[in-house]
Amino acid sequence: MAQSTTQTTQNIVREPFGIEALDTALEGGAPRGTWVLATGEPGVGKSILAMHFAWAGLQNGEPVIYVTTESSFKDIVRQADQFNMRFMDYRPVSLVDALTGRVKVKPGEVNLVVIDLFGLYRQYREMLKASEEEGEGERGRRPSRALSIEVLEASVAKAYELLGFEEGRPSEPSRLIIDSMTAFWADKPAMARAFSYRLRQALYRQNITALLTSQYAPTTEMSFGFGLEHIADGIIHMWMDNVTEVKEVRRWLIIKKMRMTNHSKKAYKVEIQPGKGIELEEYENE
Repeated sequence: MAQSTTQTTQNIVREPFGIEALDTALEGGAPRGTWVLATGEPGVGKSILAMHFAWAGLQNGEPVIYVTTESSFKDIVRQADQFNMRFMDYRPVSLVDALTGRVKVKPGEVNLVVIDLFGLYRQYREMLKASEEEGEGERGRRPSRALSIEVLEASVAKAYELLGFEEGRPSEPSRLIIDSMTAFWADKPAMARAFSYRLRQALYRQNITALLTSQYAPTTEMSFGFGLEHIADGIIHMWMDNVTEVKEVRRWLIIKKMRMTNHSKKAYKVEIQPGKGIELEEYENE
Protein backbone atom coordinates (compact mmCIF):
# COMPACT_ATOMS: atom_id res chain seq x y z
CA MET A 1 0.00 0.00 0.00
CA ALA A 2 1.40 3.38 -1.00
CA GLN A 3 1.89 6.09 1.55
CA SER A 4 -0.36 9.10 1.22
CA THR A 5 1.11 12.29 -0.17
CA THR A 6 2.81 14.08 2.71
CA GLN A 7 3.70 17.65 3.58
CA THR A 8 6.73 18.48 5.70
CA THR A 9 7.08 21.23 8.28
CA GLN A 10 8.94 23.22 5.60
CA ASN A 11 5.67 23.31 3.65
CA ILE A 12 7.03 21.07 0.88
CA VAL A 13 4.47 18.62 -0.49
CA ARG A 14 6.07 15.25 -1.27
CA GLU A 15 5.16 12.51 -3.69
CA PRO A 16 5.92 9.02 -2.32
CA PHE A 17 7.30 6.13 -4.35
CA GLY A 18 5.31 3.59 -2.34
CA ILE A 19 8.54 1.89 -1.18
CA GLU A 20 8.66 2.40 2.58
CA ALA A 21 12.44 2.60 3.05
CA LEU A 22 12.91 4.89 0.05
CA ASP A 23 10.16 7.26 1.12
CA THR A 24 11.64 7.40 4.63
CA ALA A 25 15.05 8.16 3.12
CA LEU A 26 13.45 11.02 1.15
CA GLU A 27 11.53 12.56 4.07
CA GLY A 28 8.31 11.28 2.57
CA GLY A 29 9.07 11.27 -1.16
CA ALA A 30 10.17 13.52 -4.01
CA PRO A 31 9.11 17.17 -3.70
CA ARG A 32 6.07 17.83 -5.86
CA GLY A 33 6.91 19.38 -9.22
CA THR A 34 10.48 18.09 -9.32
CA TRP A 35 12.14 15.93 -11.97
CA VAL A 36 13.87 12.83 -10.65
CA LEU A 37 16.36 10.75 -12.63
CA ALA A 38 16.95 7.04 -12.00
CA THR A 39 20.18 5.81 -13.59
CA GLY A 40 21.58 2.30 -13.83
CA GLU A 41 22.66 -0.54 -16.04
CA PRO A 42 20.10 -2.97 -17.48
CA GLY A 43 18.59 -5.33 -14.93
CA VAL A 44 18.99 -3.26 -11.77
CA GLY A 45 15.27 -2.52 -11.34
CA LYS A 46 14.75 0.93 -12.87
CA SER A 47 11.56 -0.09 -14.67
CA ILE A 48 10.13 -1.66 -11.53
CA LEU A 49 10.96 1.54 -9.63
CA ALA A 50 9.00 3.41 -12.32
CA MET A 51 6.04 1.07 -11.83
CA HIS A 52 6.10 1.72 -8.08
CA PHE A 53 6.05 5.46 -8.69
CA ALA A 54 3.11 5.13 -11.08
CA TRP A 55 1.20 2.83 -8.73
CA ALA A 56 1.72 5.11 -5.73
CA GLY A 57 0.41 8.04 -7.76
CA LEU A 58 -2.69 6.16 -8.91
CA GLN A 59 -3.44 5.10 -5.33
CA ASN A 60 -3.14 8.73 -4.26
CA GLY A 61 -5.71 9.73 -6.89
CA GLU A 62 -3.16 11.30 -9.24
CA PRO A 63 -3.39 10.85 -13.02
CA VAL A 64 -0.30 9.21 -14.53
CA ILE A 65 1.37 9.43 -17.95
CA TYR A 66 3.63 6.42 -18.46
CA VAL A 67 6.04 6.46 -21.42
CA THR A 68 7.84 3.18 -22.11
CA THR A 69 10.30 2.59 -24.93
CA GLU A 70 11.07 -1.00 -23.92
CA SER A 71 7.67 -2.64 -23.40
CA SER A 72 4.18 -2.64 -24.86
CA PHE A 73 1.06 -1.45 -23.07
CA LYS A 74 0.00 -5.05 -22.39
CA ASP A 75 3.43 -6.02 -21.11
CA ILE A 76 3.52 -3.09 -18.68
CA VAL A 77 0.11 -4.01 -17.28
CA ARG A 78 1.06 -7.69 -17.07
CA GLN A 79 4.40 -7.09 -15.35
CA ALA A 80 2.93 -4.62 -12.86
CA ASP A 81 0.26 -7.16 -11.99
CA GLN A 82 3.02 -9.64 -11.02
CA PHE A 83 4.00 -7.19 -8.29
CA ASN A 84 0.39 -6.71 -7.16
CA MET A 85 0.11 -3.34 -8.88
CA ARG A 86 -3.26 -3.58 -10.60
CA PHE A 87 -3.10 -0.87 -13.26
CA MET A 88 -6.30 -2.16 -14.87
CA ASP A 89 -8.25 -0.99 -11.82
CA TYR A 90 -7.55 2.63 -12.86
CA ARG A 91 -9.01 2.67 -16.38
CA PRO A 92 -5.76 2.78 -18.36
CA VAL A 93 -5.61 3.54 -22.08
CA SER A 94 -2.78 3.23 -24.56
CA LEU A 95 -2.03 6.23 -26.74
CA VAL A 96 -2.13 4.15 -29.92
CA ASP A 97 -5.67 2.93 -29.13
CA ALA A 98 -6.79 6.50 -28.51
CA LEU A 99 -5.17 7.85 -31.69
CA THR A 100 -6.55 5.08 -33.93
CA GLY A 101 -10.01 5.24 -32.38
CA ARG A 102 -9.95 1.59 -31.27
CA VAL A 103 -10.87 2.91 -27.83
CA LYS A 104 -13.19 5.90 -27.49
CA VAL A 105 -11.94 8.17 -24.76
CA LYS A 106 -13.56 11.32 -23.45
CA PRO A 107 -11.16 13.77 -21.77
CA GLY A 108 -10.95 13.09 -18.05
CA GLU A 109 -12.41 9.57 -18.21
CA VAL A 110 -9.07 7.81 -17.72
CA ASN A 111 -6.45 7.97 -14.99
CA LEU A 112 -3.50 6.29 -16.73
CA VAL A 113 -2.22 6.90 -20.26
CA VAL A 114 0.51 4.54 -21.47
CA ILE A 115 2.65 5.70 -24.39
CA ASP A 116 4.56 2.72 -25.77
CA LEU A 117 6.58 2.27 -28.97
CA PHE A 118 3.39 1.69 -30.96
CA GLY A 119 1.92 4.93 -29.64
CA LEU A 120 5.08 6.88 -30.43
CA TYR A 121 5.14 5.50 -33.96
CA ARG A 122 1.47 6.37 -34.48
CA GLN A 123 2.07 9.91 -33.22
CA TYR A 124 5.05 10.12 -35.59
CA ARG A 125 2.82 9.17 -38.54
CA GLU A 126 0.21 11.75 -37.47
CA MET A 127 2.91 14.44 -37.41
CA LEU A 128 4.23 13.45 -40.85
CA LYS A 129 0.70 13.62 -42.25
CA ALA A 130 0.10 17.06 -40.71
CA SER A 131 3.41 18.29 -42.12
CA GLU A 132 2.49 17.17 -45.63
CA GLU A 133 -0.93 18.80 -45.42
CA GLU A 134 0.60 22.11 -44.35
CA GLY A 135 2.70 22.27 -47.52
CA GLU A 136 6.29 22.40 -48.61
CA GLY A 137 7.12 25.33 -46.38
CA GLU A 138 6.44 23.28 -43.27
CA ARG A 139 8.43 20.18 -44.24
CA GLY A 140 11.39 21.30 -42.15
CA ARG A 141 9.29 20.73 -39.05
CA ARG A 142 8.95 17.01 -39.69
CA PRO A 143 10.24 14.78 -36.91
CA SER A 144 13.30 12.81 -37.98
CA ARG A 145 12.11 9.50 -36.48
CA ALA A 146 9.54 8.03 -34.11
CA LEU A 147 11.97 8.02 -31.18
CA SER A 148 12.61 11.76 -31.25
CA ILE A 149 12.11 14.52 -28.72
CA GLU A 150 9.55 16.16 -31.05
CA VAL A 151 7.39 13.03 -31.09
CA LEU A 152 7.78 12.56 -27.34
CA GLU A 153 6.63 16.12 -26.66
CA ALA A 154 3.60 15.73 -28.95
CA SER A 155 2.69 12.36 -27.43
CA VAL A 156 2.77 13.68 -23.87
CA ALA A 157 0.74 16.73 -24.94
CA LYS A 158 -1.89 14.35 -26.36
CA ALA A 159 -1.86 12.42 -23.09
CA TYR A 160 -2.52 15.69 -21.24
CA GLU A 161 -5.64 16.09 -23.39
CA LEU A 162 -6.83 12.54 -22.71
CA LEU A 163 -6.49 13.12 -18.98
CA GLY A 164 -8.64 16.23 -19.31
CA PHE A 165 -5.98 18.84 -18.59
CA GLU A 166 -7.23 22.17 -19.88
CA GLU A 167 -4.76 23.63 -22.39
CA GLY A 168 -2.18 21.15 -21.16
CA ARG A 169 -2.14 22.55 -17.63
CA PRO A 170 -3.25 20.12 -14.93
CA SER A 171 -5.21 21.62 -12.06
CA GLU A 172 -4.38 18.64 -9.85
CA PRO A 173 -1.17 16.77 -8.96
CA SER A 174 -0.07 14.34 -11.66
CA ARG A 175 2.90 12.13 -12.48
CA LEU A 176 4.99 11.71 -15.63
CA ILE A 177 7.21 8.67 -16.14
CA ILE A 178 9.60 8.19 -19.08
CA ASP A 179 11.37 4.82 -19.18
CA SER A 180 13.82 5.32 -20.70
CA MET A 181 15.15 8.61 -22.03
CA THR A 182 18.23 6.94 -23.52
CA ALA A 183 16.26 5.75 -26.55
CA PHE A 184 15.55 9.33 -27.65
CA TRP A 185 19.20 10.23 -28.24
CA ALA A 186 20.73 6.82 -28.94
CA ASP A 187 21.88 8.08 -32.36
CA LYS A 188 22.99 11.49 -31.06
CA PRO A 189 24.35 11.08 -27.50
CA ALA A 190 26.25 14.35 -27.77
CA MET A 191 22.88 16.15 -28.04
CA ALA A 192 21.51 14.70 -24.82
CA ARG A 193 22.01 17.86 -22.78
CA ALA A 194 20.33 20.11 -25.36
CA PHE A 195 17.46 17.65 -25.77
CA SER A 196 17.05 17.44 -21.99
CA TYR A 197 16.71 21.19 -21.53
CA ARG A 198 14.23 21.40 -24.39
CA LEU A 199 12.16 18.56 -22.98
CA ARG A 200 11.90 20.04 -19.51
CA GLN A 201 10.97 23.43 -20.89
CA ALA A 202 8.24 21.88 -23.05
CA LEU A 203 6.75 19.44 -20.53
CA TYR A 204 7.27 21.12 -17.17
CA ARG A 205 4.12 21.84 -15.19
CA GLN A 206 4.06 22.98 -11.56
CA ASN A 207 1.84 20.13 -10.39
CA ILE A 208 3.55 17.35 -12.34
CA THR A 209 6.27 15.28 -10.68
CA ALA A 210 8.44 13.40 -13.19
CA LEU A 211 10.54 10.26 -12.95
CA LEU A 212 12.87 9.59 -15.86
CA THR A 213 15.22 6.64 -16.29
CA SER A 214 18.54 6.53 -18.10
CA GLN A 215 20.81 3.63 -19.04
CA TYR A 216 24.24 3.43 -17.47
CA ALA A 217 27.11 1.52 -19.06
CA PRO A 218 28.61 -0.98 -16.59
CA THR A 219 31.84 -1.22 -18.57
CA THR A 220 32.65 2.51 -18.62
CA GLU A 221 30.53 3.58 -15.62
CA MET A 222 29.11 6.40 -17.73
CA SER A 223 25.57 7.28 -18.78
CA PHE A 224 24.56 6.91 -22.43
CA GLY A 225 24.46 10.61 -23.24
CA PHE A 226 25.13 13.44 -20.82
CA GLY A 227 22.36 15.88 -20.06
CA LEU A 228 19.66 14.54 -17.80
CA GLU A 229 21.89 15.00 -14.77
CA HIS A 230 21.88 18.75 -15.43
CA ILE A 231 18.09 19.15 -15.45
CA ALA A 232 17.33 16.64 -12.68
CA ASP A 233 16.30 17.88 -9.25
CA GLY A 234 17.05 14.43 -7.86
CA ILE A 235 19.24 11.49 -8.88
CA ILE A 236 18.71 7.91 -7.73
CA HIS A 237 21.52 5.64 -8.88
CA MET A 238 21.06 1.86 -9.09
CA TRP A 239 23.75 -0.71 -9.83
CA MET A 240 24.77 -4.31 -9.28
CA ASP A 241 27.99 -5.90 -8.10
CA ASN A 242 30.19 -7.61 -10.65
CA VAL A 243 28.52 -11.00 -11.01
CA THR A 244 31.71 -12.69 -12.20
CA GLU A 245 33.33 -11.77 -8.90
CA VAL A 246 30.54 -12.24 -6.34
CA LYS A 247 28.87 -15.16 -8.19
CA GLU A 248 25.34 -13.84 -7.56
CA VAL A 249 23.11 -10.90 -8.43
CA ARG A 250 23.42 -8.13 -5.82
CA ARG A 251 21.51 -4.97 -6.61
CA TRP A 252 22.01 -1.60 -4.89
CA LEU A 253 20.42 1.86 -4.74
CA ILE A 254 21.68 5.19 -3.45
CA ILE A 255 20.21 8.69 -3.52
CA LYS A 256 22.87 10.96 -5.00
CA LYS A 257 20.86 14.15 -4.66
CA MET A 258 17.36 15.44 -4.02
CA ARG A 259 16.72 19.14 -3.83
CA MET A 260 14.84 20.51 -0.83
CA THR A 261 15.44 17.20 0.96
CA ASN A 262 17.76 16.08 3.74
CA HIS A 263 17.96 12.62 2.23
CA SER A 264 19.78 9.53 3.43
CA LYS A 265 23.40 9.30 2.30
CA LYS A 266 23.62 5.51 2.70
CA ALA A 267 23.29 2.79 0.08
CA TYR A 268 20.43 0.28 0.15
CA LYS A 269 20.44 -3.34 -0.90
CA VAL A 270 17.67 -3.97 -3.46
CA GLU A 271 15.55 -7.12 -3.43
CA ILE A 272 12.87 -7.68 -6.06
CA GLN A 273 10.11 -9.83 -4.56
CA PRO A 274 7.25 -11.49 -6.50
CA GLY A 275 3.92 -9.98 -5.48
CA LYS A 276 5.65 -7.02 -3.80
CA GLY A 277 8.22 -5.43 -6.10
CA ILE A 278 11.23 -3.59 -4.70
CA GLU A 279 12.22 -3.95 -1.05
CA LEU A 280 15.19 -2.02 0.37
CA GLU A 281 17.53 -2.78 3.24
CA GLU A 282 19.86 -0.05 4.49
CA TYR A 283 23.56 -0.93 4.20
CA GLU A 284 25.45 -0.99 7.47
CA ASN A 285 29.23 -0.64 7.48
CA GLU A 286 30.92 -3.61 9.07
